[in-house]
Amino acid sequence: MSLLVVGLSHRSAPVSILERAALAADTQAKLLQDTLAAEPAAEGTVLATCNRIELYADVDKFHAGVAELSTLLAQHSGVGLDELTPYLYVHYEDRAVHHLFSVACGLDSMVVGEGQILGQIKDALALGQELHTAGRLLNDLFQQALRVGKRAHSETGIDRAGQSLVTFGLEQLADGTDVDTWAKGKKALVIGAGSMSSLAAATLARSGVSEIVIANRTLARAERLAQILNEPGGTGVAAHAVEMVAVGDELTRADVVVSCTGATGLVLTGDDVETAVQGRRSPLALLDLAMPRDIDAAAHRIPGVRLVDIESLAEASADAPMAADVDQVRGIVSDEVAAFGAAQRAAHITPTVVALRTMAADVVAGEVARLEGRLPGLDDKQRAEITQTVRRVVDKLLHAPTVRVKQLASEPGGAGYADALRTLFDLDPETVASVSRADLNDADVKNRGRV
Repeated sequence: MSLLVVGLSHRSAPVSILERAALAADTQAKLLQDTLAAEPAAEGTVLATCNRIELYADVDKFHAGVAELSTLLAQHSGVGLDELTPYLYVHYEDRAVHHLFSVACGLDSMVVGEGQILGQIKDALALGQELHTAGRLLNDLFQQALRVGKRAHSETGIDRAGQSLVTFGLEQLADGTDVDTWAKGKKALVIGAGSMSSLAAATLARSGVSEIVIANRTLARAERLAQILNEPGGTGVAAHAVEMVAVGDELTRADVVVSCTGATGLVLTGDDVETAVQGRRSPLALLDLAMPRDIDAAAHRIPGVRLVDIESLAEASADAPMAADVDQVRGIVSDEVAAFGAAQRAAHITPTVVALRTMAADVVAGEVARLEGRLPGLDDKQRAEITQTVRRVVDKLLHAPTVRVKQLASEPGGAGYADALRTLFDLDPETVASVSRADLNDADVKNRGRV
């Protein structure tokens, strides 16, 4: 089995395609279930963010896997396969590992170095675990990706190269003015109460806005977010929650609006925005971080309105300077990819080594039993000494070959050593497979519910 990723992102596709291909939470679950039902895939999980959709799978056939995963992405995204295919990228085995590790470090983000992607990778792993579609390979891969991402942020200055989409978006709205100076005293409306909206609210509070209103379809979630902002010793900003039906009224009072919901249609139409700015003297700043978009793109043509959305952020980020630390992070990624590959190759031969040692133990037990039949006069001490001697001889004979074969198997091209070992010792393939299944079950129990 081999790792395969098929996906599209802001680097390969225009925002208009990404917007149409965005996957709702229930669609992601159905996509994973259908992926495992497909013949080439044994495991799967999906990484879906505002600027990328990637389907990861453990497949036994490359070409069949690419065809099947591409078809599934098209079916569940609603974008026809012929239209979607030119924007898809494919990574396989070590290149797939390299890609995910680069994503985890923020090297492939719209804003290089941003750390929010780690939370999204964590969510992708949690979804695969919840649906039992992520097995040993994807559990190991995504767990390691999280560790690599954290290592990059702790050991380098990649944080200096990037920021969150929220901060980058506010910088675009401020248009050259310091964000704290621009935001000071403004009234803010945040639409949505998910992770991105929570980050937006916290960022606005730290930037010095005087008031934050949280609007969400589920009022309780908006109230929880407002409560966090109002906690003693917190941001010090006045925050309160409203229902979505109150957004129109709040829009007339707000100076800056950040929207990031999971809605499939527009949350704010051009008419909504135009009505809100009628008769007002101060400009209205809109930041749309949703995919598909929450705010009608026509709003940017309304006098007194400045709209920044995913599309304009993509254009602005193309000119953003990259920090020197990026090269250091790339080195970390390369080292970690090599280490992950070596560990996976070594793990691949472990069932064969275990099966070999099991066979050896059975041979020892059989020979000791035959010896007892031929020498019935042995006492317990003599029998134990003979048994221990035979075991030591077998262990010494097997020690060097098994240690060496693990070392060889961990090197590139070492996959064939397991086959050679099975052939040389005439190991039963079913015995090896049963060890692999037991190992896989143990990994599933260990990783279940763990992120």
